[in-house]
Amino acid sequence: MNNKKFNSFIEKLGEPRIPSPIVNGKFEKDTSRILWDISLKERKIKDKEDIISLEIAGPREMIYFDPKKVKAAIVTCGGLCPGINDVIRAIVLTLYYTYGVRNIVGVKYGLQGFIPKYGHEFVELSPDVVSGIHQLGGTVLGTSRGPQNIEEVVDCLEMTNIDMLFIIGGDGTLKAGEEIHQEIKRRDLKISIIGIPKTIDNDIALIARSFGFDTAVEKAAEVLRCAHVEATGAPNGIGLVKVMGRESGFIACNAALAHKDTNVVLIPEVEFDLYGPKGLFRYLKQRILDRSHAVIVVAEGAGQHFFKKRKKERDASGNIKLENIGIYLKEKIEQYFKRIRMPVNIKYFEPSYIIRSIPANSNDSIYCGFLGTNAVHAAMAGKTGMLVGEWNNVYIHLPFSSVVNKRKKVDINGKLWMSVLESTGQPSFKN
Repeated sequence: MNNKKFNSFIEKLGEPRIPSPIVNGKFEKDTSRILWDISLKERKIKDKEDIISLEIAGPREMIYFDPKKVKAAIVTCGGLCPGINDVIRAIVLTLYYTYGVRNIVGVKYGLQGFIPKYGHEFVELSPDVVSGIHQLGGTVLGTSRGPQNIEEVVDCLEMTNIDMLFIIGGDGTLKAGEEIHQEIKRRDLKISIIGIPKTIDNDIALIARSFGFDTAVEKAAEVLRCAHVEATGAPNGIGLVKVMGRESGFIACNAALAHKDTNVVLIPEVEFDLYGPKGLFRYLKQRILDRSHAVIVVAEGAGQHFFKKRKKERDASGNIKLENIGIYLKEKIEQYFKRIRMPVNIKYFEPSYIIRSIPANSNDSIYCGFLGTNAVHAAMAGKTGMLVGEWNNVYIHLPFSSVVNKRKKVDINGKLWMSVLESTGQPSFKN
């Protein structure tokens, strides 16, 4: 990867001059960095521009904001995801107990909360308010989709004297965070904007995993287990499960590996045919003849090439509205087996809204805690225009510009997809 295409520089509002109130703990320096590609250690480097390093997250010895005077705000945007409340709680507790910040507010219903016409009031946040929210699904602040006027957002930040904003959301939210950051720079304001990446699909670039993903895989695997029970409990049973994954099939792949009785995995990264000698249906027919049952998991963004002739509409977040590949497959499977006069029993599962609305599991809850805490450390040090994440088991800082307009996808030549093919035994389904 080339430095000209990848910016790892983290902006600061100014020179930190206030000693940190943290007594116990290890301080990180801005010069503390990790290599993006650990294999660089093992090969000769010809061009210094090939050496990409990332700033390590953590508390700094000197901070920029005076904890007694600072006002912090938290906003959650986009779709629901397990762990949002855990992140909110971690931010509030770290601000309050680690740094002594007492002025913390929550912005209701996403970026709408900054726009006067919606009439949403800020809510005061304290340890008492957030004490038990990690046991709840969703977000206690509410959320919304869709773009808002960035100038009005910054107007509100300026008028309400907010010094730092923690913005929790996915790709569209991080784009908005970058736009807010640039508008703040244009006005020469001293407001820190820190992002915490949220996407249940795990498709944010340069981040090892996003919070909520581990919980989603765990619950999706449970649904696959149920689909297997249903499929084996009826003659010629087929369990068909549709899971989340607009452009990336990470949930489908990992859930299938967690529940190894899954026979077919369909993801957006791999096109497939339904008919023909190598198509899905011929394979499915043989599977039913051999084993009398089958379990299929399909990511929501898979098979969209079957709908090319239809007009593409966009949702409030600007994403292309997907056709329902799950229902489409169910209907086509029924038609195919009816035509060849082979009776089948199809059980269809679509658990997306259930999965995204549940509380985080233990692994995600711990991860959310680290993300929230490191976001506060970054903001108090005066860093801005960035998000926190994890790479190679190290928490790091990334500028907004390095992740927006990019999607992490399943590498069809990589270990994950090869493991899926080994586990399922499925062919390519391409004629």
